[in-house]
Amino acid sequence: MRKRLIKYNNLYIRLLLLHVCIGLGLYLFRPLGTIYFLVSVVYFLYFILKNGNDHNQTLIAAAYMTGGEVIFRMTSTVIPWETGKYSVICFLLIGLFLSGTTRKSAPYWLYLILLLPGVIYAATTLDLGTNVRKAIIFNLSGPVCLGIAALYCYDRRITKLQLQYVLWAIAMPVVAMGSYLYFYTPNTQDVLNGTSSNFALSGGFGPNQVATILGLGMFAVFVQVFVNAKNKWVFGINLFVLMLLTYRAILTFSRGGVLTALIVCVAFLFSYFQGISKPRKSTIMGYITMVTGAILLVWFVTSVRTMGLIDLRYANKDAAGRIKENISTGRSELISSELSFFKENPIMGIGVGKTREYREDVYGILAASHNELSRLLSEHGIFGFAALLLLIFVPLAYRLTNRKNYLFYSFFGFWFLTINHSSMRIAAPAFLYALALINIVHEKKVTLHREQISS
Repeated sequence: MRKRLIKYNNLYIRLLLLHVCIGLGLYLFRPLGTIYFLVSVVYFLYFILKNGNDHNQTLIAAAYMTGGEVIFRMTSTVIPWETGKYSVICFLLIGLFLSGTTRKSAPYWLYLILLLPGVIYAATTLDLGTNVRKAIIFNLSGPVCLGIAALYCYDRRITKLQLQYVLWAIAMPVVAMGSYLYFYTPNTQDVLNGTSSNFALSGGFGPNQVATILGLGMFAVFVQVFVNAKNKWVFGINLFVLMLLTYRAILTFSRGGVLTALIVCVAFLFSYFQGISKPRKSTIMGYITMVTGAILLVWFVTSVRTMGLIDLRYANKDAAGRIKENISTGRSELISSELSFFKENPIMGIGVGKTREYREDVYGILAASHNELSRLLSEHGIFGFAALLLLIFVPLAYRLTNRKNYLFYSFFGFWFLTINHSSMRIAAPAFLYALALINIVHEKKVTLHREQISS
């Protein structure tokens, strides 16, 4: 047992070091991003085909592509924008082909079917100058990714160790991105421009997406801090990595990803605390104290580095210290407009991908709300409303009969919070939603016969 634990920890540390080096390599030679993506795909295909998905290798592959989607976008110049989601979908389709699904996943077949009317309607309502195929694919890649991931994960039996490998796979490319950002980002004081989200401090990329993925990495490492804390060296390394990712996430000045990470980490602690013995609880309280102190230190350093602007940002104030009228930075008005579109077109909605151009025609505003809930309603009408009900209540109903997933509320919460500030522009909320549906079992109970997907 001791040798196995040492091997486990050594592998984890080697993977961390490898991905720090990958981040440095991407900084020194940015075209490596394309090579990094292609090597990742080839490696995981070999990994899956060699083992036949006997230990949910496709889930690990999908997790890695989820964590790496933004760094691939940041550094790859020849890979299509939605490739991250496509790779997650493809790996999970391979998993469905090899391992099948369960009859219990029927609600997610229905969910995918409910997306079709909006697609058909959009083909007749989108403006002539709009690339219909591109508009539909862009807006549906996230929801379809969620549907496929849910079909694979629903009641999927995996062990706690396999779940840890999934979290590792999520965290490692985020560590690479954090390493890349440290080398790439210029001096903080040179690029401060008030309290708005800062592209320069986000590696020249969208702060919302960068903060969301960094927040996801924070959560994955945060879990490791507590479940893999017996080794003091590993605990210290995890705490240090958590501090670095937190610093980079806060420094983007994009609040959504950071606040989401904070909430889902607290949700994990609440669930985890309930399932451990009293002696273990006293130890965990010590870890909580150290982690809290470390995060407060990170905040203090960030505040100093940004000359107090980050404090104003989270207090919803501008650089002059004046309170902003709208904490949602204008998104509440955009969401209200989408809800009004739903009221005006309650049956079919206005069609997939139509929201931006419809809002411009009606209000003269060309902007996106980045809210998946209101988008589903406005673009899909009553079908979107039905799909939304399935997405919310199916996992909650499953939780009533299976309470073994100690990360359920973290996974489900990450999905819900993320789609309210970042929509489904990346695969992360779709994939984590699906992880809320897994069935954690002991190693000897992992084998399960499932229906095969016909080829």
